[in-house]
Amino acid sequence: MKEDIDAVRSHDPAARGDVEVALAYSGLHAVWAHRVAHRMWQVDRLRTPARLLSQAARAATGIEIHPGATIGRRLFIDHGMGVVIGETAEIGDDVMLYHGVTLGGRSLARTKRHPTLRDGVVVGAGAKILGPVEIGEGTAVGANAVVVKDTPAGSIATGVPATYRLRKGPAEDKPLVDPAEYVDPAIWI
Repeated sequence: MKEDIDAVRSHDPAARGDVEVALAYSGLHAVWAHRVAHRMWQVDRLRTPARLLSQAARAATGIEIHPGATIGRRLFIDHGMGVVIGETAEIGDDVMLYHGVTLGGRSLARTKRHPTLRDGVVVGAGAKILGPVEIGEGTAVGANAVVVKDTPAGSIATGVPATYRLRKGPAEDKPLVDPAEYVDPAIWI
């Protein structure tokens, strides 16, 4: 739990303290509820209760994460409302999603039908990543992009349908949110 709280504080310059983050961040609550629901989902007789827990978390947070989705460490969902993560989605470590993101399917087949986001991916507000595509490590997906094809590591994907380009070196490799640029470190307690 401490690792999750630290992830929020490292990504959100508005986060003022651990207690505030633990009590007031819906994205964090959704991830914590998902962890319990995901464990339940792995036991056949607990699949219905897992779905009920995920729906309760959705009602409370506005974030829908199917209990079958696989989520890595330190996922940060900023502002959360309207985020949807499908059953076969896979999310790596240190991923950041903004509000309105959909990791959705394009097929009704009982197979891998949702995206895979590798470590360090950032997905902008309103972006839709659809189908069993892979978003490479360190990729940034722009706001409102619609991604339906794989993107390589270290790229930037924008547009409808999204196209990608590789990052242009150090100027584009720095974190998208650097707390030092937005907040006086003296107020971080």
